[in-house]
Amino acid sequence: MREKNVNKKMNRRHFLKTVAIAGGAAVTGFPTIVKAAARGKDGAVAPSDRIVMAGIGFGMMGPGNMSNFLEKNEVQWVAVCDIDKEPLAMARDMADKRYGNKSCATYHDFRELFLRKDLDAVSIAVPDHWHAILAISALRAGLDVYGEKPLTHNLREGRALCDAVKRYGRIWQTGSWQRSVENFHQASELVRNGRIGKVKRIEVGLPSGHYDFARTFGQEALVAPPPNLDYEFWVGPAPWWPYCKARVHMNWRWNMDFGGGQYMDWIGHHLDIAHWGMGWDETGPVEIEATGEFPTSGIYNSPTRYYVKAKYADGTPMVLAGGYDEIWSGTKWIGEHGWVWVDRGEFMTEPESLIREIIGPEETRLYKSRDHHQNFLDCVRSRAETITPAETAHRSASVGHLGVIAMEVGRKIKWDPATETIIGDPEAERLLGHSYRKPWQLPE
Repeated sequence: MREKNVNKKMNRRHFLKTVAIAGGAAVTGFPTIVKAAARGKDGAVAPSDRIVMAGIGFGMMGPGNMSNFLEKNEVQWVAVCDIDKEPLAMARDMADKRYGNKSCATYHDFRELFLRKDLDAVSIAVPDHWHAILAISALRAGLDVYGEKPLTHNLREGRALCDAVKRYGRIWQTGSWQRSVENFHQASELVRNGRIGKVKRIEVGLPSGHYDFARTFGQEALVAPPPNLDYEFWVGPAPWWPYCKARVHMNWRWNMDFGGGQYMDWIGHHLDIAHWGMGWDETGPVEIEATGEFPTSGIYNSPTRYYVKAKYADGTPMVLAGGYDEIWSGTKWIGEHGWVWVDRGEFMTEPESLIREIIGPEETRLYKSRDHHQNFLDCVRSRAETITPAETAHRSASVGHLGVIAMEVGRKIKWDPATETIIGDPEAERLLGHSYRKPWQLPE
């Protein structure tokens, strides 16, 4: 599917030097030439028309994303990359089983993977502290990207990633897949079309506490990393923490240097839907204040319970909370004439009859997708914007980042969503980004 471009080849040493480590000049992306798929009656796609993909990261979300893409006849999955040999082998075997061969290539270093000239797109599912570096490196290499939420680990990284998507003309899909589910779409359309009148308040309920995804809670003894894991590479740009089993693989998210707790884990889902219903995909709050409860012992430092209050330019208040029973899980818009509430597998309205209302052809119709991964592939071909592009994901994640900052400084902060600056608070402003552990830098 990819057109070779002999004028833009680069040697291996130059690429490894300029991508992510020590900065360097930007590498011009390779253009993607997309042809119409030549499908037979059985849905088969000619090899020359397939979208050639690879994946990076196979801990929690990576295997599921890969499985979804492998089901698509227009995808040819050719390579996997992970710094842990065990999930790497698992991912390789998934691809080889799908195609009945032994052709899937494996990579330890993402920069080696990006040297391939046959790739069209990459699926990335790595810890939050790696999101921006890997994603921008992929965009620079000329690849379209399916990337996990939250978009980035801090707000300034998010702006840099959005700018890179535009600069390199790539397609981006965020794993905020609720936008591709019918009840979330229907609920957001009802609100957007004024069915509950002016929205007076928004409530977003997110999970609280720490969940033992990897079943390693309590395994905090400092030991040597296992031989299958390149732990130095895993820590990468984050501040150094010595290895223990409870610190890595899925439970990394409870350490704020690697993730952002339940708050940032879910902000790209239910807050994203709140923004969708309000038409706030390219803006954010103007004020935010927050409180959080944090562990007093152990290796984890993300909030276990939190309450965040935001206000938007039109005066609409929003509450985001985890661990407060009065705030229902999911997204609830409360208006002059009733309310709409939606969660995974749940959808209720007041009045009850509202749930049966049909949005007319002349009303606002939101972007419709019923398969998040297929939407990405369709947009790789058409070059149209996905249902959850980078800017949308950045604005959703921004509310989370600002809430974390407000918790840290312990006071209300004022935000300008147009310039993405904190007003009159230099201490809080400095927390919008952070430096990387040497030698890592954010690619340009």
